[in-house]
Amino acid sequence: MVHVREMDEADITAVSTIRVRGWQAAYTEIVPHTYLDAMTVEGDAVQRRQFFSQPRRQSRDLVALGDRGPVGWICFGPCRSEMSAPGRAGEVYALYVSPDLIGQGIGRRLLEEAHAQMKAQGFEASTLWVLSDNQRARRFYEQAGYQADGATQDDIYDGITLTELRYQRVL
Repeated sequence: MVHVREMDEADITAVSTIRVRGWQAAYTEIVPHTYLDAMTVEGDAVQRRQFFSQPRRQSRDLVALGDRGPVGWICFGPCRSEMSAPGRAGEVYALYVSPDLIGQGIGRRLLEEAHAQMKAQGFEASTLWVLSDNQRARRFYEQAGYQADGATQDDIYDGITLTELRYQRVL
């Protein structure tokens, strides 16, 4: 069983560990190994501290706490792109769970709490982007009520172009 709470500055190293290890586990057959191997917890923590300390940031960060401290993290806020659903939209910017704990409901619990907070903030829908080749994540989001809406964007990782699909759901 996990408890979800607001992330604080003391959680940054744990969140960076979850994020980096999550990338290295989830994207091993998708993103070039040179890119994944270059990721470090320390480098990610520096970026996360800078982002976390921005006084006007509109995003929210939640952590899932287990027996060993933070075991999952979600970041969400206002939608950064236009979408086809009517009304105000929020966006899940990132969701990661410690790779050894995937499948235990931690991601679902974080997503449910993010949805509840977005709805309380007046958002009527939620969007997110997922790599098209990340079948596990796509299934997870589809089970949570998200559907691909046809929008795509390309990202380049060490010279390799990967396509992301936008998903959305009504809150």
